[in-house]
Amino acid sequence: MGTVARLGLMGGTFDPIHRGHLDAARAARHALQLDEVWLIPSMVPPHRTPGPRASVYHRFAMVALAALGETGLHASDLELGNAGPSYTAETLRRLREAGYRPLQLFFIAGADAFAEIATWRDYPALLALANFVVVSRPGVAATALGSLVPELATRMTTPAALTSGQPAIVLIEAATADISSTTIRGLAARGASLAGLVPPDVEEHIRRHRLYASSSTADDLHGQG
Repeated sequence: MGTVARLGLMGGTFDPIHRGHLDAARAARHALQLDEVWLIPSMVPPHRTPGPRASVYHRFAMVALAALGETGLHASDLELGNAGPSYTAETLRRLREAGYRPLQLFFIAGADAFAEIATWRDYPALLALANFVVVSRPGVAATALGSLVPELATRMTTPAALTSGQPAIVLIEAATADISSTTIRGLAARGASLAGLVPPDVEEHIRRHRLYASSSTADDLHGQG
């Protein structure tokens, strides 16, 4: 596994990946001048019950399709060999074993997800394993995290004020699409268009493999040959 100077990481279920994910990845990459951003589908999401609708193979394929043509974004299979749940702390430790230093790593999360950081495995120790990059989400501003997670307020900074001392929590205010994977799965189940919500190649993959089709929709599609 080769190393790069500044590596962004975005983990998630990606069931499916959508514009909101890509907006956050782009915003972090540009604000922090990251060399690459790895999009890392989780094998077994620890906070997801029930499990993902699409198999890990399809979720990885959709991430790979979404990254095509996106400068600096890459699909990563880093967590696909996990036998159990995919925990951020364990992934970051694997990267440290591969030669990365915490200050080289920038783990990207939405402000809504980071607001629940106290529930993540190995909190607060995992905050020493990488910089955490928190991107605003519709309804949750990154700058609001100081009041939402006050115990971490002193570790929060901006891209312009980031130093090379200790891993920090970097807050980025950026416009990200107001989309959820749940909404997209519901639209796909009804056979509705996903245009503008996911990349065209991802929509085609969902249609071709009927990933989220209801039983009746799947029957209708099958009947069309």
